[in-house]
Amino acid sequence: MKASKKLFVLTPLCALMAAGSAYATDGYFPIGYGMKAQGMGGASVAATDSAYTGSNNPAASAFSGNRVEGDLSLFMPDRGMSRTGAGPLDASIDSGSNTFLVPALAYTTMLNNEWGAGVTVYGNGGMNTDYAGGEINCGQGPANVLCGSGKLGIDLMQLIVAPTIAYKLNENNSFGLSPLLVYQRFQAEGLQAFTQLSTAPGNVTNNGYDSSTGIGVRLGYMGKLSDQFTVGASWSPKIKMGKFDKYSGLFAGSGSFDIPENYTLGVAIKATPEISLALDYQRINYGGVTSIANPSTLIGGCMMGNPANCLGGSDGPGFGWSNVNVWKIGAQWQATPQWNLRAGYNRTDNPIQARDVTFNIIAPGVTTNHYTLGATYTLSTTTEVTFAYMYASENSVSGPSLYNAMIPGLNATETIRMSQNSIGVQFGWRW
Repeated sequence: MKASKKLFVLTPLCALMAAGSAYATDGYFPIGYGMKAQGMGGASVAATDSAYTGSNNPAASAFSGNRVEGDLSLFMPDRGMSRTGAGPLDASIDSGSNTFLVPALAYTTMLNNEWGAGVTVYGNGGMNTDYAGGEINCGQGPANVLCGSGKLGIDLMQLIVAPTIAYKLNENNSFGLSPLLVYQRFQAEGLQAFTQLSTAPGNVTNNGYDSSTGIGVRLGYMGKLSDQFTVGASWSPKIKMGKFDKYSGLFAGSGSFDIPENYTLGVAIKATPEISLALDYQRINYGGVTSIANPSTLIGGCMMGNPANCLGGSDGPGFGWSNVNVWKIGAQWQATPQWNLRAGYNRTDNPIQARDVTFNIIAPGVTTNHYTLGATYTLSTTTEVTFAYMYASENSVSGPSLYNAMIPGLNATETIRMSQNSIGVQFGWRW
């Protein structure tokens, strides 16, 4: 089958497979795409042994050869919250929905000696929580921990289809481009207590799923400085997404929820014929997206009569997430002709500050340390199977409750926490 026909067939297939993905590690970005990257702590921008070039570094398509890779991960986050010092509003509860299957698929091929092409489908997401209702009494009968009715939680999923083209300038240098075709969907439940602090009270909660689309781009460079050193870089500017109309009273800017700018720089080192090392630095600029970055304390302006600071307003409160720096380091060892073993570490800043704990009960993306293991077993000259495991140790953030500003005399403290486990398997074919 010709490369163009393969791309045509695989793109919708990938979209169907990845439609239910949910992930969260570096904020709400995965630590890496593909099981090989995940086994290396996500360090992959200078790697050429994967088909996931549209998500890691488009320029690698000029060196990756002909590959198809499909993977499936079992992602298991453990999230919870507690509130103390609030009397009848005190609570301690874990989120449900702790198991997710996350599929992905990627394809890359050499069109000729200079041009490579492919397609990758992957997901961001994991701002997903599911707290039971009836945990406390806010004065009007049983309520969830944010004083709404019924269960409490949100579900965000972003699906990205990335066709890729790469051009090899010479034997050692290449540039690549991946248009990013993005679909996202969102729903929120149990936020009824905040409807009176919104510009659109009917568009805050319990409106089912809403979706939006957008188009972005990822650019990449790869350079083989020597037989031992390869460098890579990729950059994706902020992607302007359509608005969530059903939640125009929740997100700042009448339902706006864009995808933040992110870029990665990295190096791969062939230390010995059997041992390779990789180091990546990634920057995710959550601070450039108003609905993600605006501090939740802006809601005080709404209480003082400024509609711009109400939920859904032009300068409405958000989750208060900061920009994060991510360091990824990995090592792989060709232990035998069949076995390639990997280990990695991923360290990210915590995007959530103490002042924003209340809003982030529904989005507790606070993990910072991620430890990974992986292995590839070569089945034949054309097939292989790869495994990866990731453990994110528990991290927590505590801060004053927003209810302190709403209830005179209250001096409550809230804590959010998260830890994660993930295990995945990937099958690969090359020719």
